[in-house]
Amino acid sequence: MIQVAAAIIENVQGKILIARRKEGKSQGGLWEFPGGKIEADETAEECLRRELREEMNIEIDPYEFFGENEHFYGDVHISLIAYKAKFLGGEMKLVDHDDYEWVSLNQLNEFVFAPADVKFVEILLLLMR
Repeated sequence: MIQVAAAIIENVQGKILIARRKEGKSQGGLWEFPGGKIEADETAEECLRRELREEMNIEIDPYEFFGENEHFYGDVHISLIAYKAKFLGGEMKLVDHDDYEWVSLNQLNEFVFAPADVKFVEILLLLMR
């Protein structure tokens, strides 16, 4: 099983960062909460800080565990570990994504998310009620 971390990043306006995977990548064209594979020697929080710096050129502060979702993509089994995080700054530069949006919670259902991320979208929409 591959451990992957995802960040539910909130900015000062209360909007959430989502990003669209580049075509040709796994889950290309689908939206996700950004993150990446957890290396053997790091925590999920450390992974998120590193991945967001490398893949989007931004700084975040992961501050609270949000949930975990196991998903099979064909024969690949992942455990997606989500953390709530605060956006600290940086100028967005995309590497593995071709688009990003800052969205309010009620806009989340307007996007097609990667299957492993859908559980977290559903939880966020429930919290909105």
